[in-house]
Amino acid sequence: MTDCCNATRSTNTPPRKFPCPVNHKEYSGVSATTILHHIKRPWDWDNKSQSYYFCDDPDCDVVYFGQDNSVITRQALRTPVGKKEQADTSLICYCFGINLRDAKTNRTLKEFVIHQTANHACACTVRNPSGRCCLKDFPALQPGCDH
Repeated sequence: MTDCCNATRSTNTPPRKFPCPVNHKEYSGVSATTILHHIKRPWDWDNKSQSYYFCDDPDCDVVYFGQDNSVITRQALRTPVGKKEQADTSLICYCFGINLRDAKTNRTLKEFVIHQTANHACACTVRNPSGRCCLKDFPALQPGCDH
């Protein structure tokens, strides 16, 4: 009789987070579909059967990396990654073209994105380099910032 409580379960579930091979910090997964939509030459990409992750550290040149430590850097992408650029003109909402400056000064923009998200009118999984919704990237607005 086997002891089910002590049996080691074998799962092929990839880790939710994985360390970047350059800065060694852990980051969340991203789909291969997202990567395909952001790299300059998707036809040259060797999409291996593994999990991929998105590095958002502005000080790290890596944007995407695989469990095998393969990397895709900023230079291989078609557009700048707003979270890495950290400029006022950096996009934070790729679906609707909202940059950081506009989001800081116009609180109605976040409400607009919330409404569009609720109506399933966004395409974050392919438009946003992180593959995730941008709402958490909106800055906290100071009271009185109602432009």
